Amino acid sequence: MSAKPGRLLQLDVLRGIAVFGILLVNIWGFAWGTLSLRYGTLPAQPPVLDQLVIFGVAALAQFKFYPIFAFLFGAGFALQTRSLKRQLGSWEQAQAAYRRRLHWLLVFGLLHGFLIWSGDVLTSYAVAGMLILPLAAAKLSRIRNRAWLVAAGFLLFMCLLIPMGQQGGAPDIARDLQGFADRYAIYTQGNVLAVARLRANDFLVSLLYAIVMLPHIIVLFLLGILSVRLDWLTQPQRHQLLWRRVRAVGLGVGLPFNLLAAGAVAWQVADPYQTVFNTALFEVGLFAGGPVLAAGYVAALMLAGPFMLRWLAVWLAPVGRMALSNYLLQSVIGTWLLQGPGLGWGATLRPAEMLGLAVLIMAGQVLLSRYWLRHFRQGPMEALWRRLARLPA
Repeated sequence: MSAKPGRLLQLDVLRGIAVFGILLVNIWGFAWGTLSLRYGTLPAQPPVLDQLVIFGVAALAQFKFYPIFAFLFGAGFALQTRSLKRQLGSWEQAQAAYRRRLHWLLVFGLLHGFLIWSGDVLTSYAVAGMLILPLAAAKLSRIRNRAWLVAAGFLLFMCLLIPMGQQGGAPDIARDLQGFADRYAIYTQGNVLAVARLRANDFLVSLLYAIVMLPHIIVLFLLGILSVRLDWLTQPQRHQLLWRRVRAVGLGVGLPFNLLAAGAVAWQVADPYQTVFNTALFEVGLFAGGPVLAAGYVAALMLAGPFMLRWLAVWLAPVGRMALSNYLLQSVIGTWLLQGPGLGWGATLRPAEMLGLAVLIMAGQVLLSRYWLRHFRQGPMEALWRRLARLPA
């Protein structure tokens, strides 16, 4: 499969990988919500397979794929605004057109968060996009300096938050676990009204969290813009030394770090009362180390040989070309299968079965995306988004 005219094959493949990587993490949130324990709890003497599944998802997926998605959003921002400028004749008109695109993305995100699933990322992406829109025509030096400034401020802020992540005693843990169990029961066994109330509350809280996370997302956007402006993504064959270094650091440093942090997280799920690890600090470790390993994933794809790239493109490029449609469809399918107003499977599925369900959804989306793009130029939500934003063909 070759890329459509004007598209970059690696970016479509990378979007497809990111869409599926996000599902590996989100599948748990459909049952437990976004403000509860990410992987729930396990019974006494849990099956080894369930523990390995949680360990694998935490080590290889958690905090790894939303950075790639945000990075690609920034790359898409650079490519699309540049294309709009060529078509419309000025940066002012290009920014106005892209602003309409962001406004509708915000609408999609709010509807998604309030009506389907509280873990929406589109809302924060839209707001972050509006904040960086004035940089569409900025010089490289200004974008680079802004990225360093925002990153430094965010890292300082996160360092100040670390002392707040100390673990409580057994009574606090027991109270938290009971609260998580109550929320889990509502999501997986509650009626439409009960789930809707809890989802709306969770989404409002997540919007406050998104405000804190905006600098992090903006840095990833700016890195995506730089990667296009410097041709790192658009002509990776000319920057193989750079990508080899990124792969070496991303996999060589990021993988061991994430394996260690994931081990602590899996232990906490199996034994919530353990005191060997401060799980809050290891969650911060996963958050910090996740983007490092994500960079290794991106570099590995940029260095992939032609045969591997063509093979991946056959299965993943169609998913990436319909990234918005597939992301929203995952939420519709996941909430219907796992939550009370639907089939309520989340009340009974074990972690290994949850992973199997995610793989089945992925397989279905591969087949659906390939079928859809044989008959249409874009995914349904992508086409609607373009039409509402009144963008040129």
